[in-house]
Amino acid sequence: METFIDDNFILQTETAQQLYHEHAKLQPIIDYHCHLDPRQIAINRQFDNLGQIWLEGDHYKWRAMRANGIDERFITGKETSDWEKFEKWAGTVPFTMRNPLYHWTHLELKTAFGVNKILKPETAKEIYDTCTALLHKPEYSARGLMKMYNVRLVCTTDDPVDSLEYHIALKEEGFPVKVLPTWRPDKAMAVEVAADFRAYVEKLSEVSGITVHCYDDLLQALRIRHDFFASAGCRLSDHGIEYFYADNYTETEINSIFHKAYDGKNLSQEEISKFKSAMMYEGAKMDWEKGWTQQFHYGALRNNNTHLFCKIGADAGCDSIGDRDTAKALSKFLNRLNVENKLTKTILYNLNPRDNEMLATMAGNFQDASVAGKIQFGAAWWFLDQKTGIETQLNSLSALGLLSRFVGMLTDSRSFLSYPRHEYFRRILCNLIGNDVEQGLLPASELPFLGKLVEDISYNNAVRYFNMENNE
Repeated sequence: METFIDDNFILQTETAQQLYHEHAKLQPIIDYHCHLDPRQIAINRQFDNLGQIWLEGDHYKWRAMRANGIDERFITGKETSDWEKFEKWAGTVPFTMRNPLYHWTHLELKTAFGVNKILKPETAKEIYDTCTALLHKPEYSARGLMKMYNVRLVCTTDDPVDSLEYHIALKEEGFPVKVLPTWRPDKAMAVEVAADFRAYVEKLSEVSGITVHCYDDLLQALRIRHDFFASAGCRLSDHGIEYFYADNYTETEINSIFHKAYDGKNLSQEEISKFKSAMMYEGAKMDWEKGWTQQFHYGALRNNNTHLFCKIGADAGCDSIGDRDTAKALSKFLNRLNVENKLTKTILYNLNPRDNEMLATMAGNFQDASVAGKIQFGAAWWFLDQKTGIETQLNSLSALGLLSRFVGMLTDSRSFLSYPRHEYFRRILCNLIGNDVEQGLLPASELPFLGKLVEDISYNNAVRYFNMENNE
């Protein structure tokens, strides 16, 4: 029987195979946006079994299992064992055909564990035992897996109040894979729930040493933490927003809104939007001052299932694509910064595929000579991180921008087994370009340049864009 994931998986032409095997495959990984827990890297966590490393916190798999009619106790329940959960996952896998989980599952089995068998109920116990035995070896620890996949650098996602103690410890220890923090100030903007906002501000006061009594104090406290993050190697911010905020406001209005929220009073939607607009603008200026890259992940409609949210909390697999209009507010936000010459490098990620062409053209509005590809139409994200979604993003970017300047893929994952998503992306990229060559849409005489282009998108562009050559 032929192996499902063979050497030429997805690569439909000889040119695609050449581009992948001679160029893309050889490149290391820069995972510039992920949700790995830095503590697990610092303690070099050794996972007990395949169920633990695969199903712990993976809301992609949780969604699929729910859709397959699996009882919640076999998904997130504390009363069921890792094996019982894995057994239900193995029973779900055959039903995920044409979902990216089917490809990711078998790519991870092959690349991490050398397992070429199809995961299904009949093979579940054998695969579980084989992989679990390997996971007990030192080279399958958290750090070992990062080295196995030739990872050079990861950027985790961290709140301004985080101590960054594990990032600092890893740097002092000299762990060869760079583990840098990313500034994620979402909670500092979140005035929707006044009690939560006040609790967060009090924590920010504690860690910054600034007693926050007003809006200016809030900004000062955030600047102190921003400086601290920079000292720990941070060079990117990230913002998870439902949509872009670019309302007109006055400083007096924002200070009044701060006091109202801090005092536990409910805010109007207009007040919430104005406060978030001010915070996004001030945060963007801080990033510009340090030469950081700002990332915006927008368009998720989160926590739709109140029952599961109350039972499990956020990131339980109950989020979906939102459909709010974006272009005018995004343009206004970027343009204000650009007019003031304070627009830093920016990556824009959409969750609704209808926005692909809009984002690709919006990025083109604000490019300049400071850096090639200064404004990036970011990689296909979340629900779009699958073969069709990746191809669509690459095609939109190619048609309306410069694919050659793209900074490439990321995992956006909490799992140490998610690095094959970089391989998945690279295979899709090489297949697209290879097909164009074979169809005469790109010149075969330029294969050396196309090989370099693939290498750049896979690795080199990110190194240059994020100034990683100078990272100590």
